[in-house]
Amino acid sequence: MSSPSFTLYPAIDILGGACVRLFKGDYDASTTYEADPRKVAERWLEAGGRFLHVVDLDAAKSGSPVNQGVIRDIVQLAGQVGASVQVGGGIRDEAAVAKWLEVGVSRCVLGTASLDTELMERLVRQFGGDNLVAGLDGRDGKLAVRGWIEQTEVRLVDIAARLSNLGVAHALVTDVQRDGTLGGPNLDLAKEVAGTGMAAIASGGVRNLEDVLAAQQAGLAGAIAGRSLYDGTLNLAAALKALGGNLEC
Repeated sequence: MSSPSFTLYPAIDILGGACVRLFKGDYDASTTYEADPRKVAERWLEAGGRFLHVVDLDAAKSGSPVNQGVIRDIVQLAGQVGASVQVGGGIRDEAAVAKWLEVGVSRCVLGTASLDTELMERLVRQFGGDNLVAGLDGRDGKLAVRGWIEQTEVRLVDIAARLSNLGVAHALVTDVQRDGTLGGPNLDLAKEVAGTGMAAIASGGVRNLEDVLAAQQAGLAGAIAGRSLYDGTLNLAAALKALGGNLEC
């Protein structure tokens, strides 16, 4: 059964100021696609993208914002055409969330911080659950944190249930072992998370239009497309047309 509202998010991952893609979350296995991420944002917006997924990979690793300037520029570019941006990477406290929302970001993705129940509870009270995305990045169904470097024993579905009860509305479900591989998304894992009541977005391994439509038919809230767009195995404009003009994409 398809989701009543499905969003396809073009991904822009920023490392050292450039637009890159990692292979299975490995910082030492990155491919640079464009020196200026703003040009990539313009390309996806011109193709019809209306919700960009932007990640500061430097900040995800260090916990400190590194690529603020370029991300602010991307938010401004999106705003000019009525598009939205969700940002992740190093967002681990109230101040970071407030900063991004103030500059016009629609949603903040929190990965490492998702383990801190008290913090997440405060964030929901302060900013509202719809502005928050739990970045549930995992290997073998268990949460990986701090830029995917540290592996925990916490099951993604368990933390999703806890966060759903707190009022966090969205979950970005990434199978790290598939990220950047074009090996197909882990829809079963995303559906497990969706079963907790969260709006689940599948990420990692999306290859082509068939994968995007499969995510839609699985009842998910959306999918992230990264390497498939950069390598040309997925055409953004064609995918948005196939998803249908009545959907938020």
